[in-house]
Amino acid sequence: MPGVAEPVINLVRRTTEPVAAQTLRSTGAAVIAYAVATATLTEPAPLTAPLTALLVVQVTLYATVNMSVKRVVAVIVGVLIASGFSALVGISWWSLGLTIFTALIIGRLVRVDEFVPEVAISAMLVLGVTSQTARSTMAWERVYETLIGAGVGLLFNLLFAPPVWVQTAGTSIDGLAREMGQMFRDLGSDLARPVTVPEAADRLHRARRLDHDIVEVDASLRQAEESLMYNPRVRQGLLHRVVLRTGLDTLEICAVVVRVLSRTLTDLAKDRGDEPLFPAEVAVHITELFEQMAGAIESFSVLITTSMAASGEEAEDRLADALTTSRMTRDLVADMLLAAVQEHPRKWQLHGALLAEVDRILDELDIEKRAERLGQELDRRSAELHERHPRLLTVRRRLGLVKGASRENGEKGAEAEAR
Repeated sequence: MPGVAEPVINLVRRTTEPVAAQTLRSTGAAVIAYAVATATLTEPAPLTAPLTALLVVQVTLYATVNMSVKRVVAVIVGVLIASGFSALVGISWWSLGLTIFTALIIGRLVRVDEFVPEVAISAMLVLGVTSQTARSTMAWERVYETLIGAGVGLLFNLLFAPPVWVQTAGTSIDGLAREMGQMFRDLGSDLARPVTVPEAADRLHRARRLDHDIVEVDASLRQAEESLMYNPRVRQGLLHRVVLRTGLDTLEICAVVVRVLSRTLTDLAKDRGDEPLFPAEVAVHITELFEQMAGAIESFSVLITTSMAASGEEAEDRLADALTTSRMTRDLVADMLLAAVQEHPRKWQLHGALLAEVDRILDELDIEKRAERLGQELDRRSAELHERHPRLLTVRRRLGLVKGASRENGEKGAEAEAR
């Protein structure tokens, strides 16, 4: 079943994105911004205000704040550039070109990103007005309209908070984990029979496509991380973000190892020719090992995406059992492969590589290692926040929006709190 993860992601997006709600929010914000601008400004049709509101009302509050600040900065910089040029020269082909060139350069310097053209547009509109008095009036009205649109858009998202996209990201991560689990099961089903090189190469190509799936899941997770930032409906947003991000990082490492494992089996198929990849009694236990590892990866996915503490504990118990069973089966397989290598030493290095790749995945999924990694990441991000905004962090802690993630509180407790 190749490509399961991507259809799952697309299906989830189609069924969970509130398109109607986003459309109504954007329309409402634009209309209110226009009404406010009409009531407060002298311009008969202040369309910049609703345009700004339409652009800044995004699917996450973080994106709304980011877009509002960048657009306001872009307009103000453009107006200042035009005001400076208009005081020195009139409008002509060379002054227009010089204004646009300067606006684009300064727009990149002030880091307004996608609103760099807005700097030049604002400068051109102001510079195009012939009268100095009219030019000054237009400049200030454009600034006021932008501030009104950005303010209305931001207030709209504060009053009608955008959705939190954690569930969508969790479903995407779960789809990726299940695709990896299915790959292990399919690889295990081939071990007791002769595998042609094209069949093995197809498995390898499928494993390589996991990179594309990870990109899709990463995009979904980034949206979820943004939806948790600045959102008044969310508590412990940092914990949620760290749990999901570190979990995806682990799955990404496992995907790389799965690709290497597929390559090892492809090389083994080239060497075996018409022979089975492994003797029948060895193949049975490796197939069982792959099945157990598939269950471990899927249990890990449930652990990092579940929203219920009780379900999280149950998922952790399942993961612990799956890892314990996998390690026992791995040791049994290692003994059988050692005996087989002593009897038939051909390509013994591939057997060793297979065991090393299994060990790497089991080590990445280890619960204690994950708890340690989670604690380190929480400490690192908290330290970064304290260095950048020490007073803000103190206020947020007093409000109960941020809690310490020190090890004396226990990494497992932090993970349970995140769930």
